[in-house]
Amino acid sequence: MSVQSTIESKINEALAPAHLEVINESHMHSVPPGSESHFKVVIVAGSFEGQRLIERQQKINGILADELKGPVHALTMQTLTPSEWQDRGGAVPDSPDCLGGSKADA
Repeated sequence: MSVQSTIESKINEALAPAHLEVINESHMHSVPPGSESHFKVVIVAGSFEGQRLIERQQKINGILADELKGPVHALTMQTLTPSEWQDRGGAVPDSPDCLGGSKADA
């Protein structure tokens, strides 16, 4: 099973989100083609109601603890309640370009 599929499965099982996007952004970084090391997750879940942002992110870090110890080098999170998602029009900002590694020198 791919890292992306594992992330999707674990989040779906733990939170049953109303909306989930797991985006492999590894291609935007200085890694070999086909890598699965940099991800962005967009999670819309009613269980986030009443939780502060840090609590939401800690929950995701706990769900994905094994992946964060191993293959996942970077994880960007957008953790939203259904009303926050609606207020944003169902969209999140694009990730910035990577300036690390050899890309900073280009």
